[in-house]
Amino acid sequence: MIFFYVGKHFGGSLSAMTDPYYMLMVMKNLGAGYIVWDKSGTIDYRKPGRGRVRAEFRIDEAFLDEIRQATSSGRKYEPTLAVDIFDEDGDVVSHVTRTLYIRPRRNRAAD
Repeated sequence: MIFFYVGKHFGGSLSAMTDPYYMLMVMKNLGAGYIVWDKSGTIDYRKPGRGRVRAEFRIDEAFLDEIRQATSSGRKYEPTLAVDIFDEDGDVVSHVTRTLYIRPRRNRAAD
């Protein structure tokens, strides 16, 4: 755990702990035919983070179908997903949004 000078979790660490998960989950579920990047994120601090903190990331098949539909013409899709960070008491410490960049890979002519 990384604590700020005042004995609470450093906000940048709370934000960074959410960085890769949605991107990796979408990449693994869509497969190699798609490019997926974590494009941006925002964080709204609700209360100081103390002790252990946790976040639960979930995507479902309906979301994956939404991506497939939105990118079926080869265009990019930039969905925003949200996740809360909880402390040991189950209180929300921060609310985070992550925006992904997703598009199908373009076929390249064989050399």
